[in-house]
Amino acid sequence: MFPVSDDNPEPGTPIVTWALIAACVAVFFWQMSLPPGADELAVYHYGLIPGVLFGSVAMADAPLPAWGTVISSMFMHGSLMHLAGNMLYLWIFGDNVELAMGRVRFIIFYVVCGAAAALTHAFLVPGSTIPLVGASGAISGVLGAYLLLYPRARVRVVFIPLPLILLRTFYVPALIVLGLWFVIQVVSGLGSDIEEAGVAFWAHVGGFVAGGLLIPFFKRRDVPFFHKPAPRVFDSRNQRRGPWG
Repeated sequence: MFPVSDDNPEPGTPIVTWALIAACVAVFFWQMSLPPGADELAVYHYGLIPGVLFGSVAMADAPLPAWGTVISSMFMHGSLMHLAGNMLYLWIFGDNVELAMGRVRFIIFYVVCGAAAALTHAFLVPGSTIPLVGASGAISGVLGAYLLLYPRARVRVVFIPLPLILLRTFYVPALIVLGLWFVIQVVSGLGSDIEEAGVAFWAHVGGFVAGGLLIPFFKRRDVPFFHKPAPRVFDSRNQRRGPWG
């Protein structure tokens, strides 16, 4: 089960959300354009390496100071599926959070949540030389904010049972979708070896918690917590009649 859209329209244009998606896509195409070997080197140069950040490991010919990779790592991705999954979540949930804050505050919020996520991971493995890349930490902060602002919003999810011919889509409250997502991150983090390469579950947890803690300071004053979606309006004159008609 994973989300594909939400039914939570808000007036305004989420320019920053679109720009962040465009930037991540552009960086990924740049990564793919690099010759063999150079693409992997780019991940080491612009990904966050905890050992380098804390000074236990030196990076030769590093193009950025170690603290700069806290930000650059948010725009790097390891694969097309990695990129697509992150951008889908940002596209679904980022617009509402941006419009609830305003563009400038949303940019700051996004970067701070991404930094909190990256540092959560780095502090847990301070000597690691495995680079951390991906926007998921920052996006996790967006999810934490969305949960507190719009827990009753309807999120359209796809359920893929076996066999695949039974694929179904249905709406679920954001409280359930994002609450379950957070639980999965915690359980997965507890059950995995953080020292090994793979999904940085604790970065997701750190970003999500940061988003929930920071949202009171970043949202506009007129935006309430636990917002109740407006009832859907339809014109009965344009509806199809039932089979009994």
